[in-house]
Amino acid sequence: MATRVLIVDDEKDIVELVRYHLEKEGFQCLQAADGGTALRLTRQHRPDLLILDLMLPGLDGLEVCRLLRQDPATARLPILMLTAKAEEVDRVVGLEVGADDYVVKPFSPRELVARVKAILRRGHEPAGPPVKRIRDLEVNEASHQVTLKGKPVELTAKEFGLLCALIRANGRVLNREQLLEGVWGYADAAEIESRTVDVHVRRVREKLGPEARRIVTVKGVGYRFDMGE
Repeated sequence: MATRVLIVDDEKDIVELVRYHLEKEGFQCLQAADGGTALRLTRQHRPDLLILDLMLPGLDGLEVCRLLRQDPATARLPILMLTAKAEEVDRVVGLEVGADDYVVKPFSPRELVARVKAILRRGHEPAGPPVKRIRDLEVNEASHQVTLKGKPVELTAKEFGLLCALIRANGRVLNREQLLEGVWGYADAAEIESRTVDVHVRRVREKLGPEARRIVTVKGVGYRFDMGE
């Protein structure tokens, strides 16, 4: 079955451009021109990935992203934001509400397709040891579930991938370039892309409660996961 992508944008030319290049690569495309329709189609058709504009009629892209992340059924849906808002603050806000990647208009269709493939590839790679327990924290890569003291921790796909990458490193420090390549699937660490890692690390820490201390910042280098008891 073809991988299904929902394109959400109220600019018809953008939708047709994105659709053309994705369908050339074998993707099946759905489309929506406003936030309400995007939510309905997402819940009805369960796409494999969402390409989401920020400036939409009705519900804007940020609110759509928030609502999808709050719903357990769509909390891990990969979301790539595609928008004309190019300021760093806009990108950071988009990442903070749960986007997995952020592409600014005007954009290269080839780069967009590459990023879509990278996001999806990271979600389908074979996992390591299926269950890892570190005191009160349990990470099950087979089921993509995380629990803390037996209670579920809701992580997005990229947050889960980041946590797993740090745990698999078994105490070694991973720099931002390694995390971008391993979790996001690309290694060109532009300033905002490095910021992407930092934003996701902060969000994972916020969700891990007392176990957040295990994600250690190594100044000037990157991050490591403290496996000690």
